[in-house]
Amino acid sequence: MSLPVLSRLESREVDRRAVDEYGLSGLVLMENAGRGVADRLEQLGIGGPVVIGCGRGNNAGDGFVIARHLDLRGRDVRVLYWGQPADLPADAAANYQVLLRAGIALAHFQGPHLAEVLAQHLSGADWIVDALLGTGAVGDPRPPLDAVIDQLNRSPARKMAVDLPSGLDADTGRASPHTFRADHTCTFVAAKRGMLAPGADAYTGQLHVLDIGAPRKLVAEVLRRAAATRG
Repeated sequence: MSLPVLSRLESREVDRRAVDEYGLSGLVLMENAGRGVADRLEQLGIGGPVVIGCGRGNNAGDGFVIARHLDLRGRDVRVLYWGQPADLPADAAANYQVLLRAGIALAHFQGPHLAEVLAQHLSGADWIVDALLGTGAVGDPRPPLDAVIDQLNRSPARKMAVDLPSGLDADTGRASPHTFRADHTCTFVAAKRGMLAPGADAYTGQLHVLDIGAPRKLVAEVLRRAAATRG
């Protein structure tokens, strides 16, 4: 059986309709996504610190939720955040505030890439979780994230991408020269079209499709229309 796939816009459509038509909160969807990734990390086995890299979009919000759930389970978790809190979308900003109040280790990075500082935070990590750029990102990662991704890739830690490896185009599967190379990718609702492009598996690693609580009827409708559009 072929794997159900969604484009970038179709994935957004699921989220939008889940909120606008079905009355689900975006915070609920984000909570389910983050907890699902935390559950999968536990299933894969955690033997040391988990470092979660977060950018400025809702993908970062997923990362904040992952950190909270791992902390709840007594895991050593470190969050690295590239950006200004004021730039975060509302749901991600809410989870950022929870993270602050929970006292979970959080380091801010601003300005040019600080390789030595990042190396200190990565020291001894068992897992690196990529929540830097989501499916909405288009084009090559911009500085400093291009250099950040390259340094993350050089780490011996196991690597998990959230929804999509940063630097991989969700629709075409084109990989930037600075694309996160994941051992595992937890994507939400359905695989993204670019993940099935030739060579994309070198960046996604093993693919895990997680539900986020969007109603089955809604997901089936969007998938059916997507399949019809592609013929």
